[in-house]
Amino acid sequence: MAYGSWIGGFIGYMFGGSLGALAGLILGGLFDLVTGGSSGQARLGSAFSTDENISGSYGRRRPNVNQRGSFLFSLLVLTAYIIKADGRVMHSEMEMVRQMLRQNFGEQAVREGEQILLRLFDEQKRQGANGFRQTVQKCCAEMAMGMNYGQRLQLLNFLVMVAKADGNVPQSEIQALRDVSGWMRLQPKEVDSMLNLGGDTLEEAYKVLGVSPQASDDEVKKAYRRLALEHHPDKVSALGEDVRRAAEKKFQEINAAKDKIWKARGL
Repeated sequence: MAYGSWIGGFIGYMFGGSLGALAGLILGGLFDLVTGGSSGQARLGSAFSTDENISGSYGRRRPNVNQRGSFLFSLLVLTAYIIKADGRVMHSEMEMVRQMLRQNFGEQAVREGEQILLRLFDEQKRQGANGFRQTVQKCCAEMAMGMNYGQRLQLLNFLVMVAKADGNVPQSEIQALRDVSGWMRLQPKEVDSMLNLGGDTLEEAYKVLGVSPQASDDEVKKAYRRLALEHHPDKVSALGEDVRRAAEKKFQEINAAKDKIWKARGL
């Protein structure tokens, strides 16, 4: 068996289920493509295993390697689904993916992640829109079982960032985000909340907290406490310090929305 297919099969075993099968298919094919089968050295996939990034960049807070690899591949699968929701691949969306991978997983992940995304686009074409949708739905169910709520929220946050990259989120992408959110067993309001992160208006701030402007002070405070608990950066600490920093930025945006509402209400 070619070396790449063996690695792909191992990763498939590690992930398990539909997500593992997809990982084995995509990563195994890429290993064989890059290394020329058993004769080459495996360069692709280092973002999914122990490397210098794990031992050097994170200092005292070492990520869980298996969780980190599963999170990264899950992110790429869902990104492929969101990007193609409107039937086209925008340059701005791909550039956002590169930036996100670079900031959260390192330069190696940019090169490898882009190749994996292209393979996922090909797989989507091979399966057809409905077939790939069913595959993603099964993968999301496995993510819901294998990741805590905070990690799934961070996945959704990254996907929303990709969808917003070109300054316009079409209804098809919003529906795709809602599909993914529901399949991962997140609350329905999470998508609207994240789409309004970083907004300037009081209306957007209320949407971040998921409450009506007519809500009582106690209801608003309760909504904020829920968000603060669910989105706390410590929920993703097992994924590495860089992912934790991304969660901290999201947490700051939630707090900015809260402060805007508190000021308007005199709280």
